Amino acid sequence: MEPIRTRMTALARRVQDQVCTAIEALDGTAMREETWERPGGGGGTSRSLQDGHVFEKAGVNVSAVHGELPEGAVAAMRERKQNLPDGRAFFATGVSLVLHPRNPFCPTVHANYRYFELAGGAAWWFGGGADLTPAYLFDDDARHFHRVHKAACDKHDPAYYPRFKKACDTYFRIVHRDESRGVGGIFFDDLDEGGAEPLFALVADLGDAIVPAYFPIARRRAKHPYDESHRRWQQIRRGRYVEFNLVYDRGTVFGLKTDARIESVLMSLPLTARWEVADRPEPGTPEAALLEVLRHPRGWT
Repeated sequence: MEPIRTRMTALARRVQDQVCTAIEALDGTAMREETWERPGGGGGTSRSLQDGHVFEKAGVNVSAVHGELPEGAVAAMRERKQNLPDGRAFFATGVSLVLHPRNPFCPTVHANYRYFELAGGAAWWFGGGADLTPAYLFDDDARHFHRVHKAACDKHDPAYYPRFKKACDTYFRIVHRDESRGVGGIFFDDLDEGGAEPLFALVADLGDAIVPAYFPIARRRAKHPYDESHRRWQQIRRGRYVEFNLVYDRGTVFGLKTDARIESVLMSLPLTARWEVADRPEPGTPEAALLEVLRHPRGWT
């Protein structure tokens, strides 16, 4: 059997194909593909779309990179993961995507699944997850997104979904705003318990869950009527998305410290966003209803 790192790279490419096929079918626009090499070793393939009919900006990246980690990156890993082996040689592979729709009633989605080896495989782990970020809340959308991911997790261990859901609510928190980035989903990091084969099977099923979890929602909301007031609120929420990704996101920090392709690292940022001095919504409005859920995460299953 091929090594996990080889199969994980193949899985990342398969998920990229699945998601890009769904994007192009919904948007009616072909995605642009770029193949790139990392100066320190390895490379990847990025597919992107900008100013589409449905998606204002969308990107789906696959990478398989290797080399020597900077000491600062290793130190950051040691803060989360004890007893790491000596050595800075690493290998990392995975798929990452962010889709920002044009319509304010159609939510943004993010997902990534990755596999990491340190010191020639002396230590290894999986990480990733998927989360939904609406500007306007539809309970049915949030329930659908969570239920699809719960079903994928439950195939492997019923304890996974509640654990990963809680981790997602904790991780995607904009601390300086005291609110979550969105309505959550699942998140895990440094996952190495129980052996690589069962965890690879879990990640494979979660990768396959992206299309059925998100695209029924996107099809339902892509043509929802909206006006400039809805667009303004969407832009403010996108500003929050930028704040989280540039201040807190570990993947962004890791990419910027390891000679990653900058366009791929910052692919997650929306095409447009907005910051206002007084951006709090009026009580009783749909905007205020969203903010209440972002302040106090809810169970969706």
